[in-house]
Amino acid sequence: MGKQFGGKITRQLLEKYAQSPHWDGEKFVNLEETIMEMNLGKVPGLLMNRYFNNVQREPSSALPIIPFNEQNFLEASNKMKFIWYGHSVMLIRMNNKTILIDPMLGPDASPVAPFSTKRFSTNSLDLISDFPEIDVVLLTHDHYDHLDFASFQKLKPKVKQYFVALGLGRHLMDWGIDKNDITEFDWWENKLFANINITFTPSRHFSGRGLRDRFKSLWGGWTLKTENENIYFSGDGGFGNHFKEVGEKLGPFDFGFMECGQYNELWHLMHMYPEESVHAGMEAKVKMIMPVHWGAFSLAMHAWSDPVDRFVDEAIKCKINYIVPLLGDLIDLNQVASSIKWWLDYI
Repeated sequence: MGKQFGGKITRQLLEKYAQSPHWDGEKFVNLEETIMEMNLGKVPGLLMNRYFNNVQREPSSALPIIPFNEQNFLEASNKMKFIWYGHSVMLIRMNNKTILIDPMLGPDASPVAPFSTKRFSTNSLDLISDFPEIDVVLLTHDHYDHLDFASFQKLKPKVKQYFVALGLGRHLMDWGIDKNDITEFDWWENKLFANINITFTPSRHFSGRGLRDRFKSLWGGWTLKTENENIYFSGDGGFGNHFKEVGEKLGPFDFGFMECGQYNELWHLMHMYPEESVHAGMEAKVKMIMPVHWGAFSLAMHAWSDPVDRFVDEAIKCKINYIVPLLGDLIDLNQVASSIKWWLDYI
């Protein structure tokens, strides 16, 4: 279990982190005051709600994943193609390069907790065997539902390089990755990769894999811009002024993957409600939005389909284009079809 926690923090690393304008001397901080409304007195009620309420927190049967078709995925296109595998896992083809974001494909989102958090789909780790070579992996932050040791071990032989949040590189090096293959990003830092301008953007969240490394690495989202299109991946986090700032600095965007799921009033500043996810996309000047961070795990007390139901209702109300693909479905932005409410078959 020790490897699950990742790399330890050293004095040398703390000196490096202290160079960031987002380090307050002890930890990384959000752009706006962000407090998780949790204390020990609320834990019993939270556990009661988690295990004894009547909300349908899991699908009625395992969610199927469409098999990967390498030929179709690698076929040239002048627009982004992508596959969503539930939660925040995105396999992207852009400028003839393969990009993988937050590749948590393991069966359990709580590998160090006394109770497991099982995935809604089965055998998802096996998908990695079919994936092509990965030109770059993008990591938003180090939480277990985004950075998974089991997935990482299977992916390692396929991945050329890693673009990660500042401070996250220590985990990868602890797991055997050469430091020369890792590029760490502070907020607003960018790098040109295969004619894709990749920028790490702020979000309103936190980090840590254990009790001693809270806020000791950054968290955020990513933008990917080419001559033909501009894409936004929001990353985890609550609603805030950063969405408008991202839109003003880096937008408008043709497409946006918006965090939507695992919310609760006790940590509302850390995770948006679905209606806020829609408005975050609008604030960031996104033309078409898609809800992510749902469809794989139940990490909060709401019904498993509540995020997508509320997201779609709000998108229709606000008259903004949206899509909700099937798990494993290859989406080409040249030919986006209207979404069907496929999740209703699993209620």
